[in-house]
Amino acid sequence: MRFARFTSTLSIASLLFAIVAPHARLRAADVSQAQLDRGKQLFLQHCYLCHQASGQGAPGVFPPLAKSDFLMADAKRAIRILCEGLNTEITVNGVKYNGQMPPSTLNDSEVADVLTYARNSWGNNGDPVSAADVRDERTKTRFKTYEELVRASAYAPLPKPPAGFTLRDVVHLPENPTRLTGDGKSDVIYALAVNGNVWRIDTKSGTFRILLRGERYLDKSLGNPSCTGMMLDPQRRLYIAVNQRNEKATPVTDEVTIFRTTDVSDGDPFNPVPWLHTSYPWGIGPFNHCVNHLALGPDGLLYVNSGSRTDGGEPGKDSHYSTEGETRLTACMWRLDPKAEKPEIEIYARGLRNSFGFCWDDQGRLLATENGPDYDMPEELNVIEQGRHYGFPFQFSDSSQKPYPHTPDAPPRTKFTFPVANLGPDGGGSPGQPLYTFHPHSSPAGIVFLGNDFPEGWRGSFLIGRFGNLLKKPEDVGFDLLQARLSKRPDGTYEATMKTALAPLARPIDIIHAGPGRLFIAEYTRPLDYKSGLPQMPGRILELAVKK
Repeated sequence: MRFARFTSTLSIASLLFAIVAPHARLRAADVSQAQLDRGKQLFLQHCYLCHQASGQGAPGVFPPLAKSDFLMADAKRAIRILCEGLNTEITVNGVKYNGQMPPSTLNDSEVADVLTYARNSWGNNGDPVSAADVRDERTKTRFKTYEELVRASAYAPLPKPPAGFTLRDVVHLPENPTRLTGDGKSDVIYALAVNGNVWRIDTKSGTFRILLRGERYLDKSLGNPSCTGMMLDPQRRLYIAVNQRNEKATPVTDEVTIFRTTDVSDGDPFNPVPWLHTSYPWGIGPFNHCVNHLALGPDGLLYVNSGSRTDGGEPGKDSHYSTEGETRLTACMWRLDPKAEKPEIEIYARGLRNSFGFCWDDQGRLLATENGPDYDMPEELNVIEQGRHYGFPFQFSDSSQKPYPHTPDAPPRTKFTFPVANLGPDGGGSPGQPLYTFHPHSSPAGIVFLGNDFPEGWRGSFLIGRFGNLLKKPEDVGFDLLQARLSKRPDGTYEATMKTALAPLARPIDIIHAGPGRLFIAEYTRPLDYKSGLPQMPGRILELAVKK
């Protein structure tokens, strides 16, 4: 899912904010470091996904904040946009943008802080915004007060669970979750936030507390982190995949570190230390999908998704960033030996734009979801086998069409493996017209296999969360949990029936198995769609369990 856009992605932040401008009553010299520090933390928590750590935004989709003429033009307009959202075309630095930005649920002081930070970062130099300024302008918006906006951002009622299941609201988190993990046996699970914070959740009591703080183990000399991968191994070691932008390097690099905890206290892992470190050129535009999901395979080795650094193989134009396309370490799946103190990266498969979720079935088959490009091409579900190439950036879905003028020609004699054919009835496909595999932009995310601890009709199938579209479309797609039942064709390719298992959901980003007949689902946020324009406030954890 384009969690790292959201990656890429996963990420994973509110669809946010655009703008601000000088205020007549204050001078730039009045900006305090304390306000800038507060604003930076708020930006990391709420704005990073769309506007990126460098303020570059996403070309044609989310406007830049860095050296932005629109950003610095009209303070009152900027405040109103942040307070009520934006759904009209704007022009920033000569480029038109026609996306959608929901209102932010930051309070008056927080809005002032984050706008002041944006106006004094990435080459901008502007006067501060005050809480009084925000409060005055908020009265002119559709949400007259902060409290009215918060009421409009309440959690939605739970959807009706499938027959034979119960659905329970477990906890409401203070940060948007990007991953869940646990040992599959106890009532304790862990949730990761994009800033590296790890939350310990007691699912029985419904209590939670912060276990690890990202600021204490991440490299403070590097840029804001993107943390969208986490796993607990049988030794109760926690693995956390971290991406940080190195602005000091030329070209700018993505410093990738997989941390692994070394100690256990009262059953909880702690003391994360770097286990693997590598780097590659930071992505072109916003498409640094990052190293994210990681999981142990049946062979005891660690599999890691390394997403693409481009949307579709486009060349770069900014001299500060590498203008090459994909590298040896991107758009592929790695395999590592967890027994090694200094693991070597083995490339297991290539041509994968962003396999944000993957798991194995009882036959040892590795299935991975994949997020498609900004161009309207289906998202994919792939059966990953060693040494195979899955098309990116040369081919999307089962199409031979080149979606972009810059789409490169495939290397001679390269054979691509097609995604799973979706025979429907849901997810976009049908028996008469299979889709490879899901609605465009529906952003398939976490995936889990259901074994013998689930009832007839469910065991032997997969559940796939679809995060939902991040681009403005005629209709919202995703925001659901699909059941997929896989079968192999005589020619060796795969097809699957897809049925809606649970809907609507508020951007389900991850799903894990947590004991016999029990699953936990992380809702990234609260709105059940994109078109409503509601803010992407922190979500919740749900339990889907077989009735006893």
